[in-house]
Amino acid sequence: MGATHDDRYDVIIIGTGAGGGTLAHALASTGKRILLLERGQFLPREKENWDSRSVLLQGRYKAHETWLDRDGREFHPSTHYWVGGNTKVYGAALIRFREKNLTGMTHAGGKTVPWPISYDELEPYYTRAEQLYQVHGRRGSDPTEPRASGPYPHPPVSHEAPMAELVQSLEGAGMKPFPMPLGIQLDEARPEQTRCIRCNTCDGYPCLVGGKADAHVIAVAPALANPNVTLLTGAMVKRLETDAAGRTVEQVIVERDGKAETYRGDIVVVSAGAINSAAILLRSASDKHPHGLANGSGMVGRNYMSHINSIFFAVTTRRNDTVFQKTLGVNDFYFKGDDWEHPMGHISMVGKSDGNFLKAGAPFAPVSVLKRVARHAFDFWLTSEDLPDPDNRITLEKDGRIRVSYTPNNLEGHVRLTRRLKRIVKQLLPLGITISARMPVAATAHQCGTARFGVDPETSVLDVHCKTHEVDNLYVVDASFFPSSAAVNPALTIMANALRVADHLKSRLAA
Repeated sequence: MGATHDDRYDVIIIGTGAGGGTLAHALASTGKRILLLERGQFLPREKENWDSRSVLLQGRYKAHETWLDRDGREFHPSTHYWVGGNTKVYGAALIRFREKNLTGMTHAGGKTVPWPISYDELEPYYTRAEQLYQVHGRRGSDPTEPRASGPYPHPPVSHEAPMAELVQSLEGAGMKPFPMPLGIQLDEARPEQTRCIRCNTCDGYPCLVGGKADAHVIAVAPALANPNVTLLTGAMVKRLETDAAGRTVEQVIVERDGKAETYRGDIVVVSAGAINSAAILLRSASDKHPHGLANGSGMVGRNYMSHINSIFFAVTTRRNDTVFQKTLGVNDFYFKGDDWEHPMGHISMVGKSDGNFLKAGAPFAPVSVLKRVARHAFDFWLTSEDLPDPDNRITLEKDGRIRVSYTPNNLEGHVRLTRRLKRIVKQLLPLGITISARMPVAATAHQCGTARFGVDPETSVLDVHCKTHEVDNLYVVDASFFPSSAAVNPALTIMANALRVADHLKSRLAA
């Protein structure tokens, strides 16, 4: 029997990433006693933060565990257990879902599920999230841009010369490239005072100088300045235990320093990421919840989505000396192609490649050769929407290990998007070769959908406030709630929803 802590908290939040960290920040000013449980530690500030060999080849900051795929093969997931969660290494692309993403879209591979809330309900929270996470952008530049009630809080990040030339070429070809909305602490008018230094180690790396607007820097650290907010690191939640009726979570069982500890809270929020949040609910099975906590619908862990993502290298005769490359986005093919009626997806730039970046995909090539290739590469990221499928799911093995059973779907739009980009760059750049590679099941950065929200308890896990239908004080506030995945980075939508749920919880806590 582990140690039981007699102190009761008003709110316990499990996870400190885009969902949990943002929620903690929003609730900190209420004066209510809030406990943050994070299975990781503070990510160390060290030279290796910006070392591509350490980060990309050695996986220094990835979780030290293996999961299983559908066929039982082990893989090392791209997930990170630190204060701030996966945002510690994200690329800070903070872009809104389009209105149509929430009302349902018809794809070549099927239809998406409409959300139980409208874009208009979410819009004020998008605006607040953009302000909180210091998003840089320009309204009206994205041809698919949804309605916004205010401007971006900061001007767009400027293009370096090769990117500016590419923008001009794209515009000359009739397209509408736009400055990517980015969450970085950058003031280009006062470079001597700005945190962000526009380095080439932002996307996929921790930020050594705290210039990236991640959940730790922006949300958790300020929240901890309030005496009512407590953070426990190294605290892995093993299970949630309910009262005899199964309607209220009474105990959060934590493993910390090899020992079991028990914490109690009036409200419990699971924000461990879509995969681990599903795992926590499944591990918490009981007599009243034999198939997993709040899983009477059988939907916990199902409808897992992670996007169809590809990296695309255009290796040219032109040098690309760009340092901070993530300033450009293209959504001309988001809703339909110019020669096809269905959605294709989103194009943006990925962080600038170097020899070690390319070595990860070409392990037998000499780094000296790959460095020369990288100097002439333009590096694109392509995202298309995958569709919810109940057979794409998270389950647990008998030994507790996580199995991610995932088969990509709705692929034709992504194939067409890749071909279209290849034609574009061949037209606009003096090319040698193009190389594209689709991300495997281990690419879990955009994980979502494992506890969808909805109005029908038979087909959803959560209600419109992200409270579980079956347990009165249990919420899930990360990308688990997504009924569909859209085709842009999920981070801003997670943050906006956390702010929305925070307003609901404030009313509940005040009652």
